[in-house]
Amino acid sequence: FETCPGRVLCKVPCSGEKEVDLAVQSAKAAFKIWSQMSGMERCRVMLEAARIIREQRDEIATMETINNGKSIFEARVDIDISWQCLEYYAGLAGSLAGEHIQLPGGSFGYTRREPLGVCVGIGAWNYPFQIACWKSGPALACGNAMVFKPSPFTPISVVRLAEIFTEAGVPKGLFNVVQGGAATGQLLCQHPDVAKISFTGSVPTGMKIMEMAAKGIKPVTLELGGKSPLIIFSDADLENAVKGALMANFLTQGEVCCNGTRVFVERKILDTFTKEVVKRTQKIKIGDPLLEDTRMGALINRPHLNRVQGFIKQAKEQGAEVLCGGDLYVPDDPKLKNGYYMRPCVLGNCKDDMTCVKEEIFGPVMAILPFDTEEEVLERANATKFGLAGGVFTRDIQKAHRVVAALKAGMCFINNYNVSPVELPFGGYKFSGFGRENGRAAIEYYSQLKTVCVEMGDVESVF
Repeated sequence: FETCPGRVLCKVPCSGEKEVDLAVQSAKAAFKIWSQMSGMERCRVMLEAARIIREQRDEIATMETINNGKSIFEARVDIDISWQCLEYYAGLAGSLAGEHIQLPGGSFGYTRREPLGVCVGIGAWNYPFQIACWKSGPALACGNAMVFKPSPFTPISVVRLAEIFTEAGVPKGLFNVVQGGAATGQLLCQHPDVAKISFTGSVPTGMKIMEMAAKGIKPVTLELGGKSPLIIFSDADLENAVKGALMANFLTQGEVCCNGTRVFVERKILDTFTKEVVKRTQKIKIGDPLLEDTRMGALINRPHLNRVQGFIKQAKEQGAEVLCGGDLYVPDDPKLKNGYYMRPCVLGNCKDDMTCVKEEIFGPVMAILPFDTEEEVLERANATKFGLAGGVFTRDIQKAHRVVAALKAGMCFINNYNVSPVELPFGGYKFSGFGRENGRAAIEYYSQLKTVCVEMGDVESVF
């Protein structure tokens, strides 16, 4: 394996109507077997899949780095989160239960938590393997089958996940992978035998998926974009706040939906904070993502790199100041000279009405905005159509909880950012989508509740 920007790794045929139907029918057959297994039986298979991923961590991480362009350091973290996800839901599989309700006269009722059937997962290109585990973990734990479509920009690593599930002992066809773009996704969403759709990606595509799902009355989980606020108060630990801002903006080349790209800094520490953030940003090691000391790899492709560059150009035209970065980066290694690299960018002199502050850039671009009062910053932080995440750095714990309670966002961080433990639910408000991934909450979105009412006496009839 080696990284070589622009080189064709392999050619993947797109799945058409015939292939999509085969995948769904195969999953449907496997569902009949898997859904009848006990939770503990499913648990053992999922634990075996987690074990294989853990043992092959470095190999899968290398594949993911080549697949996506992120640093090998980050890719290993993604793979660790992936096997932890499967372990977590394996543990829940045996504990899924309904409840018993006593009724008058010895009668009673009970509920059953039942699987949905064939679920569709549609992944994004920034966390290909991890997103597939986030979707398949709760789906399989609940007894469902899944047909997964990765992004056409990152088709490779999810196929390895399908192989691992098969090695671990899931019924043949329980986790199928189909390849393709929007047309393939449409075929999946409209297939009559698909019971649910879980999508991670852009707002416009999420809207189309929701529309298609509505015609089949299919439940959907949508994990969409964001333009999240990160609020730095003057009483924050400055070193920690700077590290948090870097984590909130530059992971995976800034291609993270929950990034805190609107960094609101209390005016009295604005200069100190900005100076330190710029200094640390300029030290980020860019280059070959397979090298151990690289901390920022290549963006996903040339069109996306051009799009991010366009946002920076527009920001300058609208009055923002480029404090560092924003330009293309050419590594010393000649085989990387045509890579999709750029220096991480920090923008100063930003205003709330600038495009770079309102729209999701999805690249390594941080916008710094000053504020004076808590009330003011909360109003500005919430003045967005998005609501995926938000963060606050302060030593005042009462203020911290007060601020996150007021933020209109589904995932909030206090004195940290972009931490994603599988035990905690993840998802957004407003245009950032609905439904939750991870945590016990995901079980609700991959199962359905059946109520059974049992009469122990004679039927009380009004007739």
